[in-house]
Amino acid sequence: MKKLINKYSIILILLSLGLSSCVKTFDPKSYAPPLNINGYTASDQIASTNLVAHWTFNNTLADSLSNTIGVGTGTSFSAGLKDHGLALQGANNAYVVTNTPPAIKSLHSFTFTVWYNMPENTNGAVGILDVANTQNFWGNLDIFFDNGASATTGVLKVHVWNNSGSSTGSDAWEGGYTVNNPWGTWTNIAVTYDDASSTVKVYYNGSLVGTNVASGFAPLNWTDAQQMSIGTLQFQTTPSLTSATGAQGWASYNPGLTDELRVYNKALSGTEISSLVALQGRGK
Repeated sequence: MKKLINKYSIILILLSLGLSSCVKTFDPKSYAPPLNINGYTASDQIASTNLVAHWTFNNTLADSLSNTIGVGTGTSFSAGLKDHGLALQGANNAYVVTNTPPAIKSLHSFTFTVWYNMPENTNGAVGILDVANTQNFWGNLDIFFDNGASATTGVLKVHVWNNSGSSTGSDAWEGGYTVNNPWGTWTNIAVTYDDASSTVKVYYNGSLVGTNVASGFAPLNWTDAQQMSIGTLQFQTTPSLTSATGAQGWASYNPGLTDELRVYNKALSGTEISSLVALQGRGK
């Protein structure tokens, strides 16, 4: 009887070992439903046919759609937005200059959306992005934080010009918008322009902070917008991207990070922008 029990014990042990080798470890993530924001599960699903330029900054300064390659001055790459690879690392006197991709020159309606992460602004007006105008003090599109920041707030300003390469045209100034908690964390800025209504809208972390009807804009003309700067304003580069002026003592550079710069050839809706921000912020 003892020998029989031992035999059965050995068989049971062998069977349990075989079964355990076939059982997969339970992974809760594999059973969780995909993140769904307003019907989207990934940022690339949002207005995918309208995306005309995309800088991932994943160890490259190229627009991934046109392969227009920028030139960095003092910049490098560092850890980027969650699960999006690397990001552009700025510094004092550092920036990127790139030729303007043809699809941006032909824009009428548009959306620019970009993420940044920088320390408290104590050095003056800090340029995030600039579509340069060689004839004007300000560019065709200027996105920047103005003077007047505090440890917990920033002054966000946006400028749009409707006649690239010319000193004659129309200005649209948006801001300054006082925004909360702009420093030391990943933050999104989006600017839209709709040619049909001549309306400019500014979004901060997916929420609308300002709307303005830009008189005299339609149709938008950026055909002579030759260059762009990332990380500073158009007149802070060396040489300046505009003949109208040189570097200004009250202006500065983004010493932090820039990531996921996208340009669309339409004005994204508020739902599309909030969905894009929510998904990108979660690495989707």
